Amino acid sequence: MKHGKRYDKTRETLDRAKSYTLEEAVGLVKQNATAKFDETVEFVANLGLDPRRADQQIRGTVVLPHGTGKTARILVFAAGDAARAAQEAGADHVGTTELIQKIQGGWTDFDVAIATPDQMREVGKLGRVLGPRGLMPNPKTGTVTQDVAKAVEEFKAGKIEYRLDKAGIVHAPVGEASFGARQLMENTRTLVDTIVKAKPSGAKGTYIKRLYLTSTMGPGVRLEPRDVT
Repeated sequence: MKHGKRYDKTRETLDRAKSYTLEEAVGLVKQNATAKFDETVEFVANLGLDPRRADQQIRGTVVLPHGTGKTARILVFAAGDAARAAQEAGADHVGTTELIQKIQGGWTDFDVAIATPDQMREVGKLGRVLGPRGLMPNPKTGTVTQDVAKAVEEFKAGKIEYRLDKAGIVHAPVGEASFGARQLMENTRTLVDTIVKAKPSGAKGTYIKRLYLTSTMGPGVRLEPRDVT
């Protein structure tokens, strides 16, 4: 992949053979986040898991102590009292059939989808659209629930989802470049602790292989696993 001059220049600030402490990595990521917008800081974990095996999957949610810096756009599939509760809790889109039809037409302008259990029979028809985007409601992530108001409030407050992708990697936002170093460090440690505790029973060999912090436009900074696990 070809990168621009700015990327190459910031990459020169890194020792590619070195693994950095979390404090050092946060400092470098913030230093190299020089775009004209507030870059997202992302954590990346290369895990020793085979995503093809059912007993080597990890997926869940975690509430970052300092949020992500962004307010999630939340869609809720619900009717009646549950729909009213979702609206009062601050959901951006609430409905049933009309939302399903809109999504079938290609619309996915939201970050989190939540559904009451009774809606999942119809919502399940959206698997081909929502599944690949990581937006399908799932009981494991608390996005299939009767208490939609609580779910909306948690995701608005900074709850994020993490999941293993097809390459055996987990990546998730831990804040923005404008965050203080302490905030980014505490968010990162919270996410790492959650991933470590989520180690599946089928995991073999080294679980944590490589860890990185990166910003939207910057190069990845390799973390020393022993400093954060």
